[in-house]
Amino acid sequence: MKKRGKGVIPGFGISLGVTLSILSLVVLIPLASLVVYTAKLSPAEIWETITRPRVLASFRVSFFTALIASAVNAVMGVILAWVLVRYQFPLKRVLDGMIELPFALPTAVAGIALTSLTADTGMIGKFFARFGIQIAYTKVGITVAMIFVGIPFVVRSVQPVLEKLDPSYEEAAGVLGASRTKIFWKVIFPEIRPAMLTGFGLAFGRCIGEYGSVVFIAGNQPFQTEITPLIIMSKLQEFDYPSATAIALVMLIVAFFILSLTNLVQAHSAKIVKGGI
Repeated sequence: MKKRGKGVIPGFGISLGVTLSILSLVVLIPLASLVVYTAKLSPAEIWETITRPRVLASFRVSFFTALIASAVNAVMGVILAWVLVRYQFPLKRVLDGMIELPFALPTAVAGIALTSLTADTGMIGKFFARFGIQIAYTKVGITVAMIFVGIPFVVRSVQPVLEKLDPSYEEAAGVLGASRTKIFWKVIFPEIRPAMLTGFGLAFGRCIGEYGSVVFIAGNQPFQTEITPLIIMSKLQEFDYPSATAIALVMLIVAFFILSLTNLVQAHSAKIVKGGI
């Protein structure tokens, strides 16, 4: 009888083959198509395409609003996770389930709903309009839509860490005379910081590519509130696939860079937990 190689897990070959096949079909081949279509342009044409004033303006709008929205999500997500983990109150399970709503709700529906609420005639927009503040069709509206789609990433990243946090450390700090504020910043926050940064990175990656929930509330004014995904869609409608993929490739590189940093944070945190450093 043939002996199995040392350390070989039964079924590993088949499982790895299926995993790589699915990964190729779902991720690698679509991403490779971006490179193939972009390669139809020369380096000079690619540079000219991605540095057009209107495209650069859309990059500024998308990246700036995504950064602000992700920063807000990082703070609000920690607060929401804290409330869900540390307190008991009626309808807690309902609130916990509502965190997943941006994942389940069609983005177009979310965009229409947010636009209706924040327009000058909407419930929220009407209130702010009294003070001369416009939400819909401005960068503020874009940021609001991105906050909506990005908040679950932070909450779901931080929540499990808070649930597993040993309360004995907080009790020990309290016995030694530390205030609740000092306990949070010195004991709790260092533990949840990697998860918060992970949620921030995931939210930022989602926000820069968000289209459906943002396009309705953005107003789509060139050089003002026009987002990059809309530029890409416009190029596709004009059958200018090389230009569309060139712009999309920039977004892909930025998203990949952010997610790589997120993975580095996770790996660093894992080493700390295992006592590697």
